[in-house]
Amino acid sequence: MAERALRGARLGAQSFEDERGVEMAPRQEIEYVCDDGHTFTVVMSDEAEVPHEWEDPRTGQVGKRVNGIAPEKKEEKPVRTHWDMLLERRSESELEEILTERLELLRSGEIGPPHLHRRGKKKTA
Repeated sequence: MAERALRGARLGAQSFEDERGVEMAPRQEIEYVCDDGHTFTVVMSDEAEVPHEWEDPRTGQVGKRVNGIAPEKKEEKPVRTHWDMLLERRSESELEEILTERLELLRSGEIGPPHLHRRGKKKTA
């Protein structure tokens, strides 16, 4: 009996709600054109910020907005490396002094891994 009750209904694939009394949000159709001349439209909200480029869902090509103003290119900042940031804080002469001090401490055994500073290593004959 339970099988007959579900017959004809596609569970999960169909909504039983109807659209009567539902007010849709204001929308606009934006037209895009690909480099090969193919055009397609995308429906967006009136409040949405419309992008200049959009990928065609069918072909995968990127289309540019018809009658759209191209966005201004933003000035890109140069990539800052760790060395650049270090040089903002210290001069090269200061860095050389620090390096010399640290190397002296390392060689004298005051700093660094203990296995490098074992006194009286056994010699194997």
